[in-house]
Amino acid sequence: MTDSGTGATVRDVPALVHRARGGDTGAMEELLGVHLPLVYGIVGRALNGHPDVDDLVQDVMLRIVRALPSLREPERFRSWAVAIAYREIQQHQRRTARDRFHRHEVEEVADPLTDFAERTVAELELTGQRRELARAARWLDGDDRRLLALWWEEEAGRLTRAEVAGAIGLDARHTAVRVRRMKVQLEAARTVVRALAVTPRCPGLADAAQGWDGSTGALWRKRLTRHVRGCPLCGAEGSGLVAPEKLLPGLGLVPIPGGLLDGVRLSVETASVIGQTAVGGVRGYLHHLTAKSVTASAAVLAVVAGALTYPVWHSPAPSPQAAPPAASRPAQPTAPTPSRPALARSATASPSAVPTKAAAAARKGSGAIGVTSADIYLAPGGSDSGDGSRARPFATLGKAVSVVRPGQTIAMRGGTYRPDQGVDIGTDGTADRRITLSNVRGERPVIDASGVPADTWAITQQADHWTVQGLEIRGSGSHAYVCRGCRDNVFRGLSLHDNAESGLTLRDSGTEGNSVLDSDFHSNGPKPAGGVGLAVKFGSGVGNVVRGCRAFGNGADGIDLGGFTTPVTVESTWSYRNGNGFTLGGGNTAASVAHVLTDDAAWDNAGLGFNDEGNPGAIRLTRNTAFRNGTGFYLASSSAVLSANAAVDNAEGPEPVLADSARSEGNTWDGGGGSPSMFTTTDPSTAESPRTADAALPRTSFLAPAGRQPGARMAEGS
Repeated sequence: MTDSGTGATVRDVPALVHRARGGDTGAMEELLGVHLPLVYGIVGRALNGHPDVDDLVQDVMLRIVRALPSLREPERFRSWAVAIAYREIQQHQRRTARDRFHRHEVEEVADPLTDFAERTVAELELTGQRRELARAARWLDGDDRRLLALWWEEEAGRLTRAEVAGAIGLDARHTAVRVRRMKVQLEAARTVVRALAVTPRCPGLADAAQGWDGSTGALWRKRLTRHVRGCPLCGAEGSGLVAPEKLLPGLGLVPIPGGLLDGVRLSVETASVIGQTAVGGVRGYLHHLTAKSVTASAAVLAVVAGALTYPVWHSPAPSPQAAPPAASRPAQPTAPTPSRPALARSATASPSAVPTKAAAAARKGSGAIGVTSADIYLAPGGSDSGDGSRARPFATLGKAVSVVRPGQTIAMRGGTYRPDQGVDIGTDGTADRRITLSNVRGERPVIDASGVPADTWAITQQADHWTVQGLEIRGSGSHAYVCRGCRDNVFRGLSLHDNAESGLTLRDSGTEGNSVLDSDFHSNGPKPAGGVGLAVKFGSGVGNVVRGCRAFGNGADGIDLGGFTTPVTVESTWSYRNGNGFTLGGGNTAASVAHVLTDDAAWDNAGLGFNDEGNPGAIRLTRNTAFRNGTGFYLASSSAVLSANAAVDNAEGPEPVLADSARSEGNTWDGGGGSPSMFTTTDPSTAESPRTADAALPRTSFLAPAGRQPGARMAEGS
């Protein structure tokens, strides 16, 4: 009896698994032999016929033999083996990309994994549109090539959709979305292939392809596809394309070299597989299975930032012209505790990357946020005719800030305050005698600003050397809190939400040395008007840092740096479910601003995860993650420097939109792409849960590397 999909004789696979585990070399040979064509077909197509195919297939078989004792459900052997093959392909492509980066071979050198037309096309003797389809496959990124290989097997009837979904770690619905996206990219590549084959070429395409060396890296793919999509002449080449479903089955199985199959069989015949001594038996079998030493190691490293862990590929040493000054280059990072996001780990020596002493002091303490004693007290039941003592507190913040002096602390008792006019803060503290405005520890003051006129900002500060912490402000008909031209202020543990415009805005010239820490800005500016969670905009000034914050559910942008003409550092900050996540503008095309973003995450934003907003500056993005946004990274104007970032499951695909002047190394899209399966969980509920008592980000395994135990601390070895 034969399987109509694979042509192989149907066997009792669970029984073969049990027998192979027991040391039956014949069962092991049969088990591997039955599944070798499937594995070879997936690997061969994903690597596009590259000479590494044979070696990688052997590596997959080695992995299967090693892991066989851990297979809990023998009846799922085939799905399990396909998933192993998929992961090994993914690792191989990442290692290859990493090695090219080590040799400084970025976009200019053809990817050897895409050396397809010269070998595979000839071997399969394709004609017409099948030949074009095979050539188009070399233009897909690694993630899509792997998916194409699986989908190919599905179309041929050798895999089910459930098995494809299991291999990439998604459910059936999301797998269908991924397949549709891959097919869109494939069709675009087919049109490019056709347009390039026209003689003479369209003049515009000839200009776009000037200097092209035949490589299929991301830069040329974007450049040529952009032209073809916008050119009526080239775009017409996409008419009359036969659906790939009708072409792929005709390409048949990838032929297996006889030597490979013989090697597998010989090794099984001459070695003990698992036997009495499991470890020794496996080692003996592996030794005979391949003449190569098995030295491949995982190419994926984990860098933990805040409470999220981001996937990064093993990045090369930066090229000499790109290397930051030695004094500012970070050491190999260790995983900071989730409850305390890492302090300034910027890759530049910009002054904005250096935290102020006040910010460091504000974060140095432990326990719940708030003060236990103060010079001036406020309480909802107080009176402005009182003296501001604990026994006779003031009723309004306006009264308290009008009498405060440098070095004093204002403590707000828990409860709801309902001002009917805006508050102006104008008294400066000093570097040695700061002014503190805080909640009382364990109590929650809420300023309901809905009674303040809609044309008035709820709180306006034009004062330096303040620490403002532990406050909730809601309901403003305009902006909740605006600091104008402020210096050396710390804003910590705030919750500013449901305001018509922004939560917190720092603006105007002279905005220097401010730190916004461990705060939430959400549900501001409902659509269609659109508001902003946190803004540093319309001004200038060095040393401004945003760290450990969350901005979510805002109508326009979560974090907005538009119109601020000096670099701002944003670290360990999450922006999600907004219109856009991080907007990194410089004001206008004349302003070139090199903002620094490190260890940040944008997810489930309707528009753009990271957006340069026309800023041509050398924005530096390191270890940031864009997950499930409309577009992950949209940096069409910036001379951005991107390293070790991840773009996964964004609606417009894994590829970023980058200016030609951008430099991209060691990111997921450079190393073959990423998929949700690389994460422990893609459920953000724990990341979006309430903060801890000391205002720290919640612990979470959301976007942590697959394999990390849920709930485990991500730092300090605990």
